[in-house]
Amino acid sequence: MVRKYGLIGYPINHSFSPGYFEEKFDKEGISDARYDLYPLEDITDFKTLSDQNVLGVNVTIPYKETVIPFLDKLSPEAQSIGAVNVVDFDQEGAIGYNTDAYGFRVSLQRLWDDHNRPDAALVLGTGGAAKAVWYVLNQLEIPFQKVSRSDKGHLRYEDLNADVIARHHLIINTTPLGMSPNLDACPAMDYRAIGRQHVLFDLIYNPLKTLFLIKGAARGARTKNGLEMLQLQADRSWDIWNTQKQA
Repeated sequence: MVRKYGLIGYPINHSFSPGYFEEKFDKEGISDARYDLYPLEDITDFKTLSDQNVLGVNVTIPYKETVIPFLDKLSPEAQSIGAVNVVDFDQEGAIGYNTDAYGFRVSLQRLWDDHNRPDAALVLGTGGAAKAVWYVLNQLEIPFQKVSRSDKGHLRYEDLNADVIARHHLIINTTPLGMSPNLDACPAMDYRAIGRQHVLFDLIYNPLKTLFLIKGAARGARTKNGLEMLQLQADRSWDIWNTQKQA
């Protein structure tokens, strides 16, 4: 019997995940598993997955938060974060986990050593992916400001002037701005204020170099995309579905 896994979100036509898992199955000699796309136009369609005998799914935009009411249980980390990117279907029902935090934390920490650790961060966006980033920054004790289009106690993009940017050496994009096919888009900020002391991290992995990263690199900043983070969280997802029952 083939074990079925996949990705839910909408739209998800250009997802990295099927190719990654296909390669993983081939390398590790896993012949009884498959990974498919499940584009759900409405999150209420989540309930149909159990009828299709799906054993586990990853969750992407725009359902990392709205999937939660359809789950039977959350891992402690997913509960703390308030967002889910992995669901495991087992005898207890649909269990939500968050491996974004793990992937982001490991990938981010590989960017610096103790001598050049950023002292403050700006997190662009306030969606489900941003919540995992906030969680990790709190764990690492890096102060941060949330940036959103509204003024719900956060900075707005028009507030990102040279002074604000100069005081925050780590800037993380959690929005879809710049994601393929919208390659000409990027978060609105004063890129002239970015310098060699800055680190720009973009959770987007397609394209590998977003306009956000290109503009930062042109000013001398260190940059990193979300590909490694995605690989790390995908491997952790597989562990949850098949071995360890923890986030």
